[in-house]
Amino acid sequence: MFRGGGPSTGQPTMPSQQDAFQARYGSHGSYEIIVLSPPSNVQELFYLTIDAVNLSEQFRTPVILLTEEVTVHLWEKIYVPDPGEYPVLPHVTPPTHGDEGGFLLESQLHDERGYNVANDPELSAKALWRLIRKIRDNVDKISRIEVKYMEDDPKVFIASYGCTARSALAAVKMLRRDGHRVGFLRLVTLWPFPEDAIKNAIKGANTVIVPEMNAGYMANEFRLLGLNVVSIPKLGGEMPTPEEIYSVARGVVS
Repeated sequence: MFRGGGPSTGQPTMPSQQDAFQARYGSHGSYEIIVLSPPSNVQELFYLTIDAVNLSEQFRTPVILLTEEVTVHLWEKIYVPDPGEYPVLPHVTPPTHGDEGGFLLESQLHDERGYNVANDPELSAKALWRLIRKIRDNVDKISRIEVKYMEDDPKVFIASYGCTARSALAAVKMLRRDGHRVGFLRLVTLWPFPEDAIKNAIKGANTVIVPEMNAGYMANEFRLLGLNVVSIPKLGGEMPTPEEIYSVARGVVS
């Protein structure tokens, strides 16, 4: 769950998106991680939780589901599918080794069989690259985005994630109501960052406005795509309002 606002629990009863990079880089060593960010919508959170488990089974790696205070305190009706209606990958039992039919659990760096390779530079490098590449080589299969209002080839997009995306979408609707060609993009997968999916989705756009409840961290990822980025960072535990985003966007599209 997103936290923020300072040491320890920070502001535990207020929304925040200050842990986006903590989820990505908050461990020792070289590794890749899968991080999903649902909006403030209980139904999608339900499905995205299943997706997180499926991704964990498929790629044999931890998956972080970054919820927010706004989401976890909601009371909403949801539809619970019947067994088999929504895909759920079966749990894969590790292969057995040896005459006793058990499997090896090793807490240090190990190869795909579970054997310790921590003291062998060649084998440890091979093991690390295997873990890294299984994510990097499958970004297109892992990453997901949501895009709306592409039909008139907008040159400006408002891009966000989590509960902030609801304010962003409301701002886009306000702008389009006033005749401005503005698109909407929401990150469902934060990491690995869906670089190619974003490039393909907003092809032709030159500016991205990124509201988020931190110091503008994800805005930097969009800058690395070569886009003109207008960051709307907000700290203090309050969501950016549609009106705040609309005001900044009006200065961009006018």
